[in-house]
Amino acid sequence: MSSLINFSIKNANGTYDKYTMSISDAQDNYGNNVAVWVQQTKEEREAKVQKKYVGNGKVQWTDGTINKAEYVEQPTASIKSTSEKIQDLPF
Repeated sequence: MSSLINFSIKNANGTYDKYTMSISDAQDNYGNNVAVWVQQTKEEREAKVQKKYVGNGKVQWTDGTINKAEYVEQPTASIKSTSEKIQDLPF
């Protein structure tokens, strides 16, 4: 089963670009189950014009709820305080 979602994004010149997103239960060879392409008119679909794909991706869920990806905190470098920086000045 697949769901189609139509949406628009406003671009820099003030017009809107229209896109279609498909979310499917089946995965492709790379594990993707989401595809996004430029929206086609009815005439283009009937003429079987090739879709202009924008991208693809993955959605993971169980029991109808979307699971958020785990955040892995990266270690940060030690930062000197302002008073330590001032004391290090050569003048």
